[in-house]
Amino acid sequence: MNRKRKGTRAENELLNLFWKHDWACLRSAGSGSMRHPGPDLLVGNKLRRLAVECKTCNGLVKYLSKEDVDQLREFSLIFGAESWFAIKFNKIDWYFIGPEDLIQADSGFKVDINLLKTRGVSFEELIAH
Repeated sequence: MNRKRKGTRAENELLNLFWKHDWACLRSAGSGSMRHPGPDLLVGNKLRRLAVECKTCNGLVKYLSKEDVDQLREFSLIFGAESWFAIKFNKIDWYFIGPEDLIQADSGFKVDINLLKTRGVSFEELIAH
């Protein structure tokens, strides 16, 4: 499966999961190719707004560009939303991590499974707050 189709499938999976738990969710198709910053998903309920950038990973570490992180922060600041990266490693459920909890890397940031399990939150924890 090509990378774009895999990403779309992952975004739709998460979109349906939010709706299943009574959170409104919109997917922004082509969010990475727009001129202005925009997350993959806009999610909200009566109390909270979330800007979510979705990432999947086949390996043990997911690298994020500085641009991805900066754009999510910028959009969230303007829109008044919480910034979250939704990360799904193979055979592991979705985890969410804020930009402030990412590990600095040479050309941006990185996330591994251990970081997600110590600093991140599960889907259930995210929607319970």
